Amino acid sequence: MSELTNNSDKRVQDLLAFSLGMMNGENGAELIERYKEAIENVTPYDMLKLEDKQLEMGISPEDIKRDIEKIINVLFKSLNSYQWEKPKQGSFLYYLMLENDAFTYKLNQIKKILRSYKGREQSDFATLSQELLPRFKEFEQFEYHYIKKENILFPYLEKNWTSYRPLKVMWSIHDDIRRSLKKLIAMLDDKSTQWQELNILIGKYFSLVFRMFQKENIILFPVASSSVSKDAWQTMHIQSFEYPFPFIDSPQKPSSNAVPQAAEQPLGAISNTFVSETGNLSTEQALLIFNNLPVDITVVDENDKVLFFNKAKERFFPRSPAIVGRSVQNCHPPESVHVVEKIIAAFRSGEKDKADFWIQMRGRFILIQYFALRNPKGEYKGVLEVSQDATETRGLQGEKRLLSWE
Repeated sequence: MSELTNNSDKRVQDLLAFSLGMMNGENGAELIERYKEAIENVTPYDMLKLEDKQLEMGISPEDIKRDIEKIINVLFKSLNSYQWEKPKQGSFLYYLMLENDAFTYKLNQIKKILRSYKGREQSDFATLSQELLPRFKEFEQFEYHYIKKENILFPYLEKNWTSYRPLKVMWSIHDDIRRSLKKLIAMLDDKSTQWQELNILIGKYFSLVFRMFQKENIILFPVASSSVSKDAWQTMHIQSFEYPFPFIDSPQKPSSNAVPQAAEQPLGAISNTFVSETGNLSTEQALLIFNNLPVDITVVDENDKVLFFNKAKERFFPRSPAIVGRSVQNCHPPESVHVVEKIIAAFRSGEKDKADFWIQMRGRFILIQYFALRNPKGEYKGVLEVSQDATETRGLQGEKRLLSWE
């Protein structure tokens, strides 16, 4: 499919001038009048081009996020009236949109609860928090919607769009939503929380989530629908079954006959046998070994492209086949990608061969290690990322010999 068609360079340049004027605090009414024609004819394609140019100019995702809402408010009418063919039932995009609709209903239920407590929130905070806490905890399930976008949809769009950098801004907003929800749950679980502070954060969370619905419906989804092939959409739909479908009934998985041929090929199935000086393995045996190791493995080549990941029984970080061939920089949100680039640079230069990190996740101690891959000549050939649950390992003491196994 061709990348971002139906676009006008002049209109995008006018929209860029308009957006920069708004970001610089110039008179909004005058800017709207000056760039009226561009504003009235803006398309979703223009918005992606506009944001891509902003990033190209060196404007940070944080700066774009700070001002994007007031800009979209001006452009909303034109963007919302853009005609595009909505996805049909049974497609990957259809279920993403259905998840949004289901989540919207649940968010509106929260609004009803808050209205019923209006004027007596602090005095009834204990009762209110008991009613709200399980509902906001339920919202954590919507994490899978964002994961499917980041690990399935975005990789395909990156292959089809030259101007794919705005996806990084969207991922950054996902993380803002995640942080806001985590903080909300903590505040609702804290009896000392003041209603006024909580109310402000609820407003911020609702604004972030509803604005994301808006960005998806009037910008991301219309462009995506016409820029990815039918087979690619079907492959994405198949991959989406690796994750839950938040707030909707899980659809029936298509039969194997409906899977595009490319999706049926096992990763790395170039030959039937792997031959080395230390032994020979069939492709099936090699994959069984990788997938039964108690670690997450991801391999990146010397050109920063994802080569392979294993399918461990319990993954700590989501991975989908769509990321194979993806630039590793695009596998991380913009706030942390600089760390990844720093590690790779140190490996490539020979300055470092290993980098270790550890985090607490879902009550577990996760060790994350990066290893430089070098051939016998010492030439840099990529990075091996290994993540493992080291919770039990940290507490081992004494000995447990082989003969004592039961």
